[in-house]
Amino acid sequence: MKVIVVSKRHGGTRSYSLGGWARAVLSTCLIGIPVGSAFLAWQHFSKADQDLINADSAQAWQEVLSQQEEQLSQTRQDVDQKLAAMTLRVAELQARLVRLDALGERLTTMAKLDNGEFDFSRMPALGGPEMNIEGEAVEEPDFQQMLDQLSLQIDDRQQQLETLEALMAKRKLQNDVFLAGRPIKRGWMSSRFGRRTDPFSGHVAWHAGVDFAGKEGSDVVAVASGVVTWSGERYGYGNLVEINHGNGFKTRYGHCKEMLVKVGDVVKKGQVVATMGSSGRSTGPHVHFEVYKHGRAVDPSTYIHRASR
Repeated sequence: MKVIVVSKRHGGTRSYSLGGWARAVLSTCLIGIPVGSAFLAWQHFSKADQDLINADSAQAWQEVLSQQEEQLSQTRQDVDQKLAAMTLRVAELQARLVRLDALGERLTTMAKLDNGEFDFSRMPALGGPEMNIEGEAVEEPDFQQMLDQLSLQIDDRQQQLETLEALMAKRKLQNDVFLAGRPIKRGWMSSRFGRRTDPFSGHVAWHAGVDFAGKEGSDVVAVASGVVTWSGERYGYGNLVEINHGNGFKTRYGHCKEMLVKVGDVVKKGQVVATMGSSGRSTGPHVHFEVYKHGRAVDPSTYIHRASR
């Protein structure tokens, strides 16, 4: 290979002959320098872009993580608040169930149910084979909805039980003031209501009550609940106990030996109010029993043979 060099100043030329190694070195320099410069420039700008992308990505990921942590913290707070509210709701429902159990126990006592016939302290007995319903999808329960439903059911049951209790209490009160039965535990009817021969004068006279003869000192009982309006001696009756039962009814128990109640006492049906004697106008131990309805004496036999409620 020959290289000719032209001199600009003198206008002359000079030629050089290059061997194989010289030609290779010259070619490498002429080609390698531009290529190397281009590679170095690409590497420089590529590294700068990579640094820029890495910095932006790290900042974006940091922001996303911060947002997720904040959402997680808020979610935890919401869950804690809901759990606290549900805990209070469950405690309230448990307290109301305790009251329902107490009310139920009281109703079983009022209804005179056998022991164990209706036990509120035990879970209801359930059983039977189960059969799957085709086409029914199993859904996860909504606990808040379940609590609301349970609360409504408890309200309904409580209202029903309270209504039942009021009805039973009213019926019990009506039974207590319902005149029925005999004023003695032991004895026999010795004289009826109406016209009879007076045992002292022998004349026909009106007998405003019935007489029950028996053993002196035996029990005289109230035929219904009420308030004692007389307890003492009274002309013709000897020692007398009078009880007002309300609704215009009152009863009298005469010729008592001993009176066991005083005026103003509230007595229950079947309570012993006196002992049988022969005080006053009497021929022997007995109790003179009268029933007054709206101030007028009526035949006690109607109430003596009356079936108790």
